[in-house]
Amino acid sequence: MRKMIDIEFGSSRYNELVELRYKILLQPLGLKFLDSFRPEEARYLHIGCVEMLDNKLVGGLILAPIDDDTIRLMQVAVDTIYQGEGIGRELVKYAEKRAKEAGYTKIVMHAMLFVVDFYEKMGYHAEGDVFEEQGITFLKMVKNL
Repeated sequence: MRKMIDIEFGSSRYNELVELRYKILLQPLGLKFLDSFRPEEARYLHIGCVEMLDNKLVGGLILAPIDDDTIRLMQVAVDTIYQGEGIGRELVKYAEKRAKEAGYTKIVMHAMLFVVDFYEKMGYHAEGDVFEEQGITFLKMVKNL
């Protein structure tokens, strides 16, 4: 059994989330987590998925405010052992709920091309053209809440 949780910036759980994001998203691309981004992350909403049996963080993501109406979904990461079990979908649904509760009306994201279908099935639509950041190809996706 798993539960979705809000993670406090700077907590030990936050540090676990940073490690998970690095292991799943950055390390395979040869990128580093830059500590210079930590102060910026203080204003983000950090969400995790915890395996209740052993209290292990198995997934997480970030919601970063853009303006009063729009929040950006970023760095959705699920531990490789748990991928394919629906955790990513649960995380995104919980993030949408939390964003709506916080008064946001729109979520945007930069989705890597191989996950575009996943987000389309969750009601997101592509906006604009494919673009590249740090050698990675993305498509901007949007969902109104």
